Amino acid sequence: MMTNGWLRTAVMVGACAAPMMVQAHDVEGEAHGPAVVSFDWGAADTLAALGLEEHLVGVPHQAAPAYVSALVEGRADVGGLKSPDLEAIAGLAPELILITGRQSASQEDLEALAETRDVTLAEGDYFASLSDKVQALAAPYGAEQQASERLAALEAEIEAARAALADDLEAVVVTHNDGGYSLRQEPVIGELLGIDQPGVPASVEPVSHGSRTFTPLAPADIAAMAPDALFVVDRSAAIGDTPLDLADLQAALAEAGGETIGVTVLTPDLWYLSGDGLQSVHAQLGEVVDSL
Repeated sequence: MMTNGWLRTAVMVGACAAPMMVQAHDVEGEAHGPAVVSFDWGAADTLAALGLEEHLVGVPHQAAPAYVSALVEGRADVGGLKSPDLEAIAGLAPELILITGRQSASQEDLEALAETRDVTLAEGDYFASLSDKVQALAAPYGAEQQASERLAALEAEIEAARAALADDLEAVVVTHNDGGYSLRQEPVIGELLGIDQPGVPASVEPVSHGSRTFTPLAPADIAAMAPDALFVVDRSAAIGDTPLDLADLQAALAEAGGETIGVTVLTPDLWYLSGDGLQSVHAQLGEVVDSL
């Protein structure tokens, strides 16, 4: 198990490969670069980690993760994650708007206001995609060298964390939503930390909702998988609904023979509302490692 001391000494670091064709503005004599509205907290925390937060002019205040509270203070509110305030954004006259799939329904309206870029990570190698995103965010400000240094520090942090973990660790990650659980793929855990997931019981069948496919897991299914650790991303808590009852989950696991499974409820807003940023990935790594 790694301690918070290790986490504090690690250097915070943490993504889209194509260059951003945007206008430039000047912030109090500092480096030129675009004024940004960001609906992606990972992109916002990356700009802050690179010392570029003065270019961030608007963020969604609703349900902002606690770890970025300093980025909310003093900045304009641009609406909810799924309901951008177009009038507020227009009043800010940004040169760049950063979005993810959560804002897809409003993308055309946002594109009418300023260059709009979806910064969702590309599929494939997670660290490579994260690196591309960080470098693309840094490029309009001439901050590529700072980005490279932060990414190198993050890579070293990952290697140190992996070396400190047992080789045969297995973990299951689930999303909790209104009392139910579904299998979740978290690249910070599976790819960066290299923690394997045990096989899903053959009796479990995927369920499709529209274009999305879910793998529901009952506590008995999780117990049958027999992981060393169970990590829960509590969607319900992240969006303000009834949070997970941890005692009930642990009792259900024990009843099915999974009393030795260590259960960690991950910080809901960090894992469900953010991620894929220099600061968020650093925090996620520390949270997982400190729990093992």
